[in-house]
Amino acid sequence: MEIVILVVVIAVVALAAISGLVVSGRKKKAARPEQPESATETTTAPPAEPHVGEDAEGRPEGERRTIEEVGLPDAEAPAAEAEAPAAPAEPEVETPEPSAGRLVRLRARLSRSQNSLGKGLLTLLSREHLDEDTWEEIEDTLLAADVGVAPTQELVERLRERVKVLGTRTPDELRALLREELLTLVGPDLDRTVHTETRGAVDRPGVVLVVGVNGTGKTTTTGKLARVLVADGKSVVLGAADTFRAAAADQLQTWGERVGARTVRGPEAGDPASVAFDAVKQGTEAGAEVVLIDTAGRLHTKTGLMDELGKVKRVVEKQGPVDEVLLVLDATTGQNGLVQARVFAEVVDITGIVLTKLDGTAKGGIVVAVQRELGVPVKLVGLGEGADDLAPFEPQAFVEALIDG
Repeated sequence: MEIVILVVVIAVVALAAISGLVVSGRKKKAARPEQPESATETTTAPPAEPHVGEDAEGRPEGERRTIEEVGLPDAEAPAAEAEAPAAPAEPEVETPEPSAGRLVRLRARLSRSQNSLGKGLLTLLSREHLDEDTWEEIEDTLLAADVGVAPTQELVERLRERVKVLGTRTPDELRALLREELLTLVGPDLDRTVHTETRGAVDRPGVVLVVGVNGTGKTTTTGKLARVLVADGKSVVLGAADTFRAAAADQLQTWGERVGARTVRGPEAGDPASVAFDAVKQGTEAGAEVVLIDTAGRLHTKTGLMDELGKVKRVVEKQGPVDEVLLVLDATTGQNGLVQARVFAEVVDITGIVLTKLDGTAKGGIVVAVQRELGVPVKLVGLGEGADDLAPFEPQAFVEALIDG
């Protein structure tokens, strides 16, 4: 009997345990959402160890994360629209130095290079006995300064006569005598005005052609002349008709921008006459007072330079006469520059001379020689590399620089 009761108890305990397991399994199944039968288990792999040269995220060293990866605070978020790039700043317009009295202000530069002429003549004239040998030395000194044969002979003859009449020769008397004779030789009464006023038609600007071979400083002189005219209150348009020299137009435009002058230019190796014509046309339309045209100093074609210059002048004159033709000569070339002068004068009717680099030579007599050769005056002289070192030629100041230093 006791055995029967023990078996019944064991059966009841086992049945209770089985029921508990079934209920617990049902609760767990109800708590977990059912997965579709088609779903497959995915296993997330642990992050791989970074290779050499990569950061912890597998990105090469030095590579920045994108904004999308990092995110930015609101204050640092990029603007919806990028700001427009700033316009390039306009070049600052300079105020050139007044042209009046420039040669006087630059006199020291002139006297440093020319002083040997004046001092040499004064030393020779101060000798107690002026014999034939001394007069030959005076003549040689003048010729070495490129005064020219004919002007030298004239000056020596006048000096001999006046010294003979003078008798005694104090230093002050000799200085006054030499100053007077040299001034006469230079020509104080010549018209040295750079003519920029229109002749005839009043509805167009004055036209100035600047001619000369490359290497004389022609384009630079054109730019400096623009400064002279602007300093004198005139509005200027520049014509870059030297289309055969690389960067000549750029160089001239830079000069123009510095004083607020417009530059008319054409394609490289283009027709110089066309550029010159357009410059005068645009100058007229803009109401400018002066058009300065920088012409070619050499060509890369079979056409002769002089033929091209003649064409430029003829084409420009379809709109009115050319008011001034300035020939630029390098003063350091001395008598060799006269050969150039003769050729140009035959083609374009030179009306004035610009002598550059006059501060770099002791041959100031070229002023006399070129005037005598061409029959036209020296109107401007270059006395340095500065922007305002082009000066209207003043005979009195020039001679005083020769004599007094």
